[in-house]
Amino acid sequence: MAERTQYDLAVIGSGPGGYVAAIRGAQLGLKVAIIEAEELGGVCLNWGCIPTKALLKNASVLHTIKHADTFGIALDGIKPDYSKAVDRSEAVVAKQTKGVAFLMKKNSIDVVKGRGVLAGNGKITVTPSGEEVLAKNIILATGARPRLLPGLTADGKVVFTSKEAVHMRDLPAKMVILGGGAIGCEFAYVFANYGCQVTIVEMADHLLPKEDPEVVAVLERAYKKLGIEILTSHKVDSVEQRADGVKLKLTGPKGSLELDAPRLLVGIGFQPNTENLGLDKAGIKTDRGFVVVDEYGRTNVSGIYAIGDVTGKAMLAHVASSMGIVAVELIAGHQPTPVNFDRIPACTYCEPQVASIGLTEAEAKKRGHDVKVGKFPFSPNGKAMALGETDGFVKIVVDSKYGEVLGAHMVGPEVTELLSEIGLGMTLETTALEVDLTMHAHPTLSEAIKEAALAAIGKPIHL
Repeated sequence: MAERTQYDLAVIGSGPGGYVAAIRGAQLGLKVAIIEAEELGGVCLNWGCIPTKALLKNASVLHTIKHADTFGIALDGIKPDYSKAVDRSEAVVAKQTKGVAFLMKKNSIDVVKGRGVLAGNGKITVTPSGEEVLAKNIILATGARPRLLPGLTADGKVVFTSKEAVHMRDLPAKMVILGGGAIGCEFAYVFANYGCQVTIVEMADHLLPKEDPEVVAVLERAYKKLGIEILTSHKVDSVEQRADGVKLKLTGPKGSLELDAPRLLVGIGFQPNTENLGLDKAGIKTDRGFVVVDEYGRTNVSGIYAIGDVTGKAMLAHVASSMGIVAVELIAGHQPTPVNFDRIPACTYCEPQVASIGLTEAEAKKRGHDVKVGKFPFSPNGKAMALGETDGFVKIVVDSKYGEVLGAHMVGPEVTELLSEIGLGMTLETTALEVDLTMHAHPTLSEAIKEAALAAIGKPIHL
């Protein structure tokens, strides 16, 4: 059994939390190893964020082509090839994976292939090789995997999770998507634009349950116009998985309903990858399978940290990266600022896009704020009109006493890119007046943010 050099830091898992933590550790002078059982980059890079965004771009291009007459372009004989979209997606992933490997090499980080298991006293056993890694500090960044309903198997033929769906090359005539969160909504947009009849089943009373209902109403209208059937407030009573498809029995506001489809995509959430990790032996505290950590990522066992999805804090790639940096900087003797979970940007990349940060109006009131709300639609925005994408609006939630921006909620063109302006502003505790005093270029979509801020302080210009 080979024994490796003792490291200052060993990271188990190379997703956006793990590999970023490893790089930051190396930058701070730590000797670092990263242990990965599958592909560098984890779920986000290989089966999640990156491949789905590539597929969404293809779908967006196809949608524009179908409406080319709006731009004075006549097209005949359009022949969409979904398999080519998947080829492009996989090519993007391959470049990204090579990029992460390059960063590991550049930062002198040892990459150990295999599954890491805690063995006590700073030791990690790597299976199946039996290799041992010794480290003064260990970060668990093992992430999470899609959750399935009991009795279902993600076979990649009839039942899919997001992991299998990004490699699906032949779209059926009909698809049921179970779960109306970001994953369900993004795949629905892709599949529908390629001619698949899509039905989304969601237990909550609207899609994207964590988003502002006003925002989601715009998305739902756009989806219905696209031909997507939306069944919100529907509970799944049973699912039968057969060789040729699935049969779902649902209960909704109008009673019982049955659905048949050749394929089912399940996007109902994630469960942490904590099995066979040695947590019990190490005495690490968990809650419903998630590793319990403090604001710096510390577990209850000295020298062992956890970040990202495995903690269940906020299951987003950028959260994992931020948590990783905080943990590593603490390990290196710095005094990092903990992640502020009230300021987590959330983005859904369908069209129209949905983006939010901070408190909703209801949350702000619940916390005792006297709030003002400013809204501005994209319909009068010159850049949005030029793009032909005028659905949606920007909504800013402001504390009426101090004028501080508490949150922003957007739906419309490129709002996932616009969101960072508010994010930076909130970090600096900006006010709606300061957003107004910031000159925004014309014509830009970002002018909608300025106008929403103006509306919040009762001084709208273009409404």
